[in-house]
Amino acid sequence: MRKTSLSTIAALAVSLAFPALAQEKTLTVYTYESFVAEWGPGPKVKEAFEKTCGCTVEWVGVADGVELLTRLKLEGEGTKADLVLGLDTNLITEAKATGLFEAHGLSPADLTVPGGFSDDTFLPYDYGHFAVVYDSETLKNPPASLKELVEGDPSQKIVIEDPRTSTPGLGLLLWVKSVYGDKAGEAWGKLKDRVLTVTPGWSEAYGLFTKGEAPMVLSYTTSPAYHVIAEQTERYKAAAFSEGHYVQIEVAGLTRTADDKDLARQFLTFMTGPDFQSIIPETNWMMPTAKTKNPLPAAFDALVKPEKTFLMPSDEVAANRKAWIDEWLAAMSAR
Repeated sequence: MRKTSLSTIAALAVSLAFPALAQEKTLTVYTYESFVAEWGPGPKVKEAFEKTCGCTVEWVGVADGVELLTRLKLEGEGTKADLVLGLDTNLITEAKATGLFEAHGLSPADLTVPGGFSDDTFLPYDYGHFAVVYDSETLKNPPASLKELVEGDPSQKIVIEDPRTSTPGLGLLLWVKSVYGDKAGEAWGKLKDRVLTVTPGWSEAYGLFTKGEAPMVLSYTTSPAYHVIAEQTERYKAAAFSEGHYVQIEVAGLTRTADDKDLARQFLTFMTGPDFQSIIPETNWMMPTAKTKNPLPAAFDALVKPEKTFLMPSDEVAANRKAWIDEWLAAMSAR
């Protein structure tokens, strides 16, 4: 009787101990809010990875990609992030300068992004070209170039994102700079009359657009695929610009202070594999960087395919971002 009781107690102790150990194996990933939204890739990515890792994925979401970098700078060595997912190539020089990231040590095969980007610290997981998305029911003559957007009818409004907090906002800033160069300030001075409002992040901007507050929004060439697949409508379209489109390549990186670096690298390997990549097109509505389990949906075949791609070197962005944002602020606030 005593022997049986001891065995029972031992079994109970083991059953209690193992869940505790499993709960202690947590991967904390900083990302942007739309990634972890109910309709975003986060829930499906979490479910798929947790089946393979014996761990818990804990998402920490902030408004947008630029805010990820801002938060890391504020937290410094005290950051809880094991991985940061949602910076883009425009920010990687500044991110490395924080000293909070270390080399991932991985060599994933068959990653395909415009310009053939590769880096020893950051791995790309998706990409998309920025575009002016418009409501074809309310705007019959969308701009066919950045010049037409800048110089067009001020009554036809656009919602844009803030380059100080948002990677799409920063992307538009760099797109204008790529096309207009030293005359970018003048271009912003003309465009400001068409700007309905400037939002902190993409989600707010796109929400205003779909509510009918403005006929245009700064988004991606891939955005119309969502409406075709999820809503069965071709109402929302991306305008093809004759000058070309600026590309965003989103990346993830391992922090130097990560509690379990092997687990973090396991996630990065998973991120570049078909299970993760298959989730991206119809949840993040971006282009995958690696092979997916199935071909892309037919709606992606009809998307705008830019003839020219703009992408500034990250070092150039880091050296000039503050000055270019100041130029934007001066133009947007001038009367």
